[in-house]
Amino acid sequence: MYETILVPVDGSSGGEGAIARALALARVDDATVHALSVVETGDDLGDLDEDQQAAVRRSSERRARDANAAVADLAADVGVDAVRDVREGAAHREILAYADEIDADLIAMGTRGATPSTDVRLGSTTERVITFADAPVLSVRLGTSTVQSVEAVRTERVVVPVDGSDAAERAAEHALDLAENVGATVDVVYVIDETVYDLEDAPRSIIGLLREGGENAIETVALEARDRGLSVTADVLRGVPAAEILGYADGVDADVIVMGTRGRAATSDQLLGSTTARVVRRSDHPVLTLG
Repeated sequence: MYETILVPVDGSSGGEGAIARALALARVDDATVHALSVVETGDDLGDLDEDQQAAVRRSSERRARDANAAVADLAADVGVDAVRDVREGAAHREILAYADEIDADLIAMGTRGATPSTDVRLGSTTERVITFADAPVLSVRLGTSTVQSVEAVRTERVVVPVDGSDAAERAAEHALDLAENVGATVDVVYVIDETVYDLEDAPRSIIGLLREGGENAIETVALEARDRGLSVTADVLRGVPAAEILGYADGVDADVIVMGTRGRAATSDQLLGSTTARVVRRSDHPVLTLG
């Protein structure tokens, strides 16, 4: 399923979960992992003299090489082939360009996240990679993963939110491929959005139609899952979509949530206004997104 996995790293603490999951997936398919570090060359060095700028760059390059070496060492320990590279430039541009160069099947990276009560943006690099990458992106929130080693990684429960959109259908197909590849159980959920519909005052006929639409959406995916021999659960929920999806994932102890984005036509702001962005931002579970 995955032959080439890109893991952008910068040496930040708490990123072990993303690296471990990338290596675990690589082991399943005998994939090659590419560790990429980007030394950013922004305007933040403008106030320093040439010697100071050179010292900062040397330090950044050393940290980048160390971060890559750490991934390569972990890969060697579990029998995964690894390639290392350091680039200079804007992080998101270099990650996207490198992913295109190697024709990455998956990008795995840590995210900063936010609390449910805030509207803090994801790290700008993560935002842009999720929005514009051609490859699926596996996001693991920094510092929240209890998985610190490849041996501890489990992908036994895959939660797939659907909403009838083309992006959700593509994500569901990918989720089933993943579940089939690792032997996972699939949970398909549809949320009737109470932020759009005033369900308290809506006639029963309207609520019935909304539920019927949700049941049709989940049954399409569930039927394909059963055809593949996968164990599947399907449910229609009501409430605020992101909160319901996160609550459901917590309840079944999901190993990954697989969701669609609006794809390359989206802007970063559009992504951040979406249910997917809210889930990525707040989830303690890994989230795999694709457009």
